[in-house]
Amino acid sequence: MSSADDLAGSPAVPDATRRAPHDQAFGPWVQTTLADGWDPEPEAPHPAHPGAAAAAAAHRARLLAALPGGTVVVPSGTAPVRANDTVYGFRPASAYTWLTGDQAEGAVLLLAPDGAATIYLPPSAGPGTLTYVTDRREGALWVGGVPSAAGTAAALDVQVRPRTELPAALRAAGDARVLGGVDPDLGPGDPELGRTVDRLRAVKDDWEIDRLADACAATARGFADVVRELPELLAGDGRRGERWLEGTFWRRARLEGNDVGYSSIVAAGTHGTSLHWAPVDGDIRPGQLLLADMGVETTSLYTADVTRTLPVSGTWTPVQRRVHDAVREAHDAGIAEVRPGRDFLAAHRAAQWVLADHLCRWGLIPWSADDALHEDLARPGAGAHRRYTLHSTSHLLGLDVHDCATLDGAEYLATTLQPGHCLTVEPGLYFQVNDRTVPDELRGVAVRIEDDLVVTDGAARVLSDALPTDADELVAWMADVQARPREL
Repeated sequence: MSSADDLAGSPAVPDATRRAPHDQAFGPWVQTTLADGWDPEPEAPHPAHPGAAAAAAAHRARLLAALPGGTVVVPSGTAPVRANDTVYGFRPASAYTWLTGDQAEGAVLLLAPDGAATIYLPPSAGPGTLTYVTDRREGALWVGGVPSAAGTAAALDVQVRPRTELPAALRAAGDARVLGGVDPDLGPGDPELGRTVDRLRAVKDDWEIDRLADACAATARGFADVVRELPELLAGDGRRGERWLEGTFWRRARLEGNDVGYSSIVAAGTHGTSLHWAPVDGDIRPGQLLLADMGVETTSLYTADVTRTLPVSGTWTPVQRRVHDAVREAHDAGIAEVRPGRDFLAAHRAAQWVLADHLCRWGLIPWSADDALHEDLARPGAGAHRRYTLHSTSHLLGLDVHDCATLDGAEYLATTLQPGHCLTVEPGLYFQVNDRTVPDELRGVAVRIEDDLVVTDGAARVLSDALPTDADELVAWMADVQARPREL
């Protein structure tokens, strides 16, 4: 393999939108001495999860079977700019990780028609190079050591070459399908490649399901961390408690995984009626409901997506309990429809029917549940319940929280469930404070319950069932969590 010096001519992160820092220059005398006097750095282990290499090899074989006879090029991408010369934390394109088990920034997979896989890695300037000390984007002294080419090759069972050799490899390959929208240096790409990968990714293998189960287990511990903080917040002034709880869950995600899988929704009281409550800056007050929609992203980048609605004081008011029980009934009805051979929307229809029936019996809609769920949307009353339910009940889940999103809506919604499909079931009711159709006692009440499921040969497996959904079991679990010391 080439040395770090051989790789020095290739930009690690080819992104022209990043501004150069305004560091003072090193003088010539300093430059001649900075590269000397360094011992080798300890080898940085490759972060691939055990089994990742075998899983990725199987994924590549499935892709080549779906797209025979051509070369496939899949980049990992680069971190987006946050402001000026600072960037967000890097997270590779899901297709790249799915096909390699790798997470290196600026890397590119070239998959030949015969199945030979080569990863082209950008440079990391180690001891013995000037950029080791001077380059804030490539220098290991700045950013820490990265796995070596040899270490990456051994961990992933692929060939590894410097990215400087990629242009020649692409010319030799001729026509190639390139995953677009990830690395601008590789051009616009082939949209159909992304859709093909997402069709394949929609059905998970056992290794992937185990990673999602890990994510759900860590997420349950994160919810427990949040619940444990509630008494202290309520004993104090609760000021900006939503952010405290958001940070509490984030610590769990960073301890056990890579990060949160998406921006956590931590919404107290009336904030729960905003589906994607973004400010997360509200107070925590006695008697409120807390709608917490959170998920840990594992170190292998598979993410959970779980929602529970909790009475922060540990007891339900009659109105809160009534709404929660209705949503829980809808949630159970949706889960019952997650079976092989059912269509993707079966869980949605079942959950929405239950919610529409409750809304009808409560006098909020003057139509029956059958009228509200009628397929002819031009009929009066069709969809009337959506004022209070708002969103769909399910989405696919995996490396992305809204997985396989390059598929167009018609194809996505027409999916027939089969073993290995992973999806959420997450019905909710939301009564806005300014909705004149809603009685005063319901205004500002919001409840959502969300679990992560995998389709099996029989009943669905609920990966997130460590967190109860029954109202009585939920408050009992909260009390038990608050009585026990924190678990690390």
